[in-house]
Amino acid sequence: MASPASYRPAAGSIPTQPGVYRFRDAKGRVIYVGKAKNLRSRLSSYFQDIGNLHSRTASMVTTGASVEWTVVKTEVEALQLEYSWIKEYDPRFNVKYRDDKSYPWLAVTVDDEFPRVMVGRGAKRKGTRYFGPYGHAWAIRETVDLLLRVFPMRSCSNGVFKRSSQIGRPCLLGYIDKCAAPCVGNISAADHRAIVDDFCDFMAGNTSAFVKRVEREMYAASEALDFEKAARLRDDLGALNRALEKQAVVLGDGTDADVIGLAEDPLEVAVQIFYVRGGRIRGQRGWVADRADEGDTAALVEDFLLQLYGGDSESIPREVLVPALPSDHATMEQLLSELRGSKVAIRVPQRGDKKSLQETVARNAGQSLMLHKTKRASDLTTRNRALEEIQQALSLDEVPLRMECYDVSNLQGTEIVASMVVFEDGLARKSEYRRFVIKDADGQNDVAHMRQVITRRFRRLLDEQAKQADEQAAPTAGQGAPQAEQPAPLLVDPETGRPRKFAYAPGLVVVDGGPPQVAAAQQALAELGINDIPVCGLAKRLEEVWLPAEDDPVIFARTSEGLYLLQRVRDEAHRFAITHHRGRRSKSMVESLLDDVPGLGEVRRRTLIKHFGSLKKLRAAEVDEIALVPGIGPTTSRAIKDALAAADATRKTGPTPQPMRVNTATGEIEED
Repeated sequence: MASPASYRPAAGSIPTQPGVYRFRDAKGRVIYVGKAKNLRSRLSSYFQDIGNLHSRTASMVTTGASVEWTVVKTEVEALQLEYSWIKEYDPRFNVKYRDDKSYPWLAVTVDDEFPRVMVGRGAKRKGTRYFGPYGHAWAIRETVDLLLRVFPMRSCSNGVFKRSSQIGRPCLLGYIDKCAAPCVGNISAADHRAIVDDFCDFMAGNTSAFVKRVEREMYAASEALDFEKAARLRDDLGALNRALEKQAVVLGDGTDADVIGLAEDPLEVAVQIFYVRGGRIRGQRGWVADRADEGDTAALVEDFLLQLYGGDSESIPREVLVPALPSDHATMEQLLSELRGSKVAIRVPQRGDKKSLQETVARNAGQSLMLHKTKRASDLTTRNRALEEIQQALSLDEVPLRMECYDVSNLQGTEIVASMVVFEDGLARKSEYRRFVIKDADGQNDVAHMRQVITRRFRRLLDEQAKQADEQAAPTAGQGAPQAEQPAPLLVDPETGRPRKFAYAPGLVVVDGGPPQVAAAQQALAELGINDIPVCGLAKRLEEVWLPAEDDPVIFARTSEGLYLLQRVRDEAHRFAITHHRGRRSKSMVESLLDDVPGLGEVRRRTLIKHFGSLKKLRAAEVDEIALVPGIGPTTSRAIKDALAAADATRKTGPTPQPMRVNTATGEIEED
C-alpha cells in the first residue's frame, strides 16, 4: 500500500485549467477517473492528511501509485473525455451502475429492407430503433400482438422470412392479417416502410393524431357504405385503445421526460428511472451500484447521467427530472443538448404531478435496494463464505455464528444510550436486540460508555449462567442426588419455554469504533473474568477492523463478503441506537416543554406522552383531542396548547442543535 506522498506531483506542476485525471496502481492499471474545473485545486485535495479524507477516497489514494492528467478547453470536453476513459478503462473506484435484472426492449430493425419488430434484451445494436425498456416481456408482447392488427409489419425471424420467400407461401401471421407478407411480395418495400414508420410514431408517443386519423377513415368508410372496411377500422381502433390502456397517463401535458429516483446507504446506491413519453410511462429500469467514493447525491446523479446518456444520444429526452442537481448542471445540460441536437433541461421537480411521480420512482428505488440487500443476505452460500472470511481474518477458533454489535449515541453528552444488535448465522435476530440507557454518564466519553454497556451485558450473562447451574444442580423433588453426567445448562426459561435474556454467549463481539473502544470492551470482559469471547472494532473512517492490543488493523478486501457482513452489523447497531436516542429525546423534549404547565404533574405528563407517542403528534393535536386524555381537562388542555405554541415561537428564532456523536479516538464530531 503506497503512501500518496510518494507520487504527489511537484508543487506548481499541475495546471489550473479544466481537465481529466487518472489514478493508476503499481501495475499501471487505471483505478479512478475524474474531471475538474481546476486540476490543481482538485488534485491537491487528494494529497492531504489521509485522516482528513473519506474512507473510500483514502483507500483509492493509498492503492494508487501515480496520477496523470489531460488538459481540455471546456468543461463539456472534460465530461466527454471522462465518459470515454471510464468506458475504456472500467476503473474499480468509479461508481459503476449495473442492472439489478435484465429488462426487455421493443426493437425495430429500421436498417433492414423489410424492418422487423421484436422483443429482446441485452445491449443495443446499430441500425435498430429501441423503445422501452419495459418491466415485463409478456406485457410488451401483448401490446405488440394488438398493434400488429393495425400495423401489419414483419415480426418473423430471418429464417422464417427466407423460408416463406422460397416456398412462395406466407406464415400464419400473413393469413390472419397480422403481417402484410412482404416475404411473398404482397406489399412493396416502400409501402411496408410506411407501415413501419406509423408503428414507430405510435410507439414514440404520437398516438392522438393516428387515432384521429383512423376515426376519420372509419366514418368516411361508413358514409361511403363500405361497412366491411368501417368494421375493420372499428376493430383497429379498439385494438389501439386497448394498447393505450396498458400505458397509464401520468402527465397531462404530454411531457417527454426521464424521471430518476435514488435510494442510498453508506455502501450502495440504487437508481430507478421511469421513461415518460407523451405523458405516459413507456418503461422503467433499475440499477444497483457499490459506492466507491464519498460523493453526495448530486455527484451520484452526475455519474449516473454521464453513464446513461454518454453513449446513447437517441435516448436523451427533452427533460430529465432528478432528485438533486449535479454540481455543475449547466455544463451537463450543455453536453446533453449537444448530444441530442436540441435543448435538454435538467430539473428537480418542486410540486405537482412531476414531484409526485418522482416520489413514486424514489420509492421504487428504495424497494429495489431493500430487495437487493435481502437477496444478498438470504443467500446461504454467501453468508457462509462471509462467516468463514471473518473467522480466517480474525484468527478465531470457531466460525462466529452469533455476533453482537454495540454502538453508543448521544446529543452533546445528554440522553446517552447504547444499542446491542444480534446476528445469528449472518441474519439479523431482532428479537434479541437490546437497548441500554447509560447510567452516571461521564459527558461525551464514548469509551467509558462502551465499557459500561459491555460490563452490564456480560454481567447478566454470568448471572444467567449461575442461575442455570443452580437449577441444574438442585435435585428434582422425589429423586436422589444428580447423576455424575448432567446435560448442558438449559438456555430457556423452564416456566415460559422462551430463551432467557442475555443467556447466549456470542462468538464475536463487534464494537463501533477503533482501538480505544476495542480496548474498553476487552478490559470490561477481563474484569468479569471472561477470556474466551473475541472482540473486534470496525472504524468508519477506513473501514478497518481492529483487534485488542494490535498496533495495525486487519484490512479486508473491498469486495469481501466478510467485510460486507461486518458493515451491515455495524450499520444496524448504529441505526438501532439512533432510533432509541431520538425516541428518548422526543419524550424528554415533551417533558421539558410541559414542566411549567399549571396542574400538570409528572404522572399526567407521562400519560400524555404515552397517549400521543411523540412531540410531533402532540403539537398537531387540537385542544379537544388533548382534553380527551385521562386526567387532562379543558383548562389544562388549553394551557398545554399555549405552552407548545410559545415553544414553537421561540424555536423559530434560532437553530435547533442537530444530533451528533463525538469520536473520542479522533475528537471529530460525527453527525447522526
